[in-house]
Amino acid sequence: MSLGETTHDLDHDLGHDFDRRGRAWYIDRVVQVLVFAGGISAIVFILGIFFFIFREGLGFLAGAFQFSEFFGSIAWRPTSRSPTYGAVALIAGTLSVTGLAMIVSVPFSLGAAIFIGEFASGRTRETLKILIELLAAVPSVVWGFIGLSILNPLIIRVFDVPVGLGVLNSGIILGLMAAPIMTTIAEDALKAVPSTYREAAEAMGATKWQVIWKVVLPAGKNGLMAAVLLGVGRAFGETMAVLMASGHAINVPTSVFDSVSALTATIAAELGESPVGSDHYRALFALGILLFVITFVINLTADLFVRGVRRQ
Repeated sequence: MSLGETTHDLDHDLGHDFDRRGRAWYIDRVVQVLVFAGGISAIVFILGIFFFIFREGLGFLAGAFQFSEFFGSIAWRPTSRSPTYGAVALIAGTLSVTGLAMIVSVPFSLGAAIFIGEFASGRTRETLKILIELLAAVPSVVWGFIGLSILNPLIIRVFDVPVGLGVLNSGIILGLMAAPIMTTIAEDALKAVPSTYREAAEAMGATKWQVIWKVVLPAGKNGLMAAVLLGVGRAFGETMAVLMASGHAINVPTSVFDSVSALTATIAAELGESPVGSDHYRALFALGILLFVITFVINLTADLFVRGVRRQ
């Protein structure tokens, strides 16, 4: 092979290598831009949603809004001749349903997380995790149908009440809906506890349950609290299932059998019927602002607990 041919082949290889590096550089830059856009889009969307809700509700806050009425009256009558916009009954309905949902879901979720993380193994653990994920995939309208067609007649028959749509019905449904996410996060929190903690406790003669109760649960308490708070946020923001299972009656509940109306259900039920730009329309967006702020505080608190787990 002559010197000219060798030089030509070397130049060809160098050019090919340069082209390959150039393509790799461009691909790397494109991927970086896409990843950055995907990461920043969540912030942009949240700010956009908040801006839209606040813009629509600002007219009510600057006009017909009265603090003493909004947070001190149970009369939500936006379509009467003398409209009133009391949100106390809606807030009480939301809190009662969410509270009962937590009473139902917290023991169930933490118990399932402890069993999956500490007792189950192999195929049993994987099967249970898949079933929990499938439970989370059930649409909310299906849960609403379950509350309407199964729990409603069951509550009427068991407790001898005239109506089975109320706090008890919607609380059970929401508890089952919030359980999967709470179980998953709680199981991750228990898994994050170092195995050396368990080994040290067992070496001191502790039983399996003593290890869980005295060592694992205290060590993972921040993660467990985060799981509960995220479950509260899940239940607090649910719409369709609450609308179908709660009876949608605006009053302050005095019993678990009373029908109530939640903030989300009220917005969903009335927004389509209110004239755009009216006080009623804007008042619903004011409820949305209140709901947004509450769920934001709940999720922020849960995130702070998760950060506490990571620092440990």
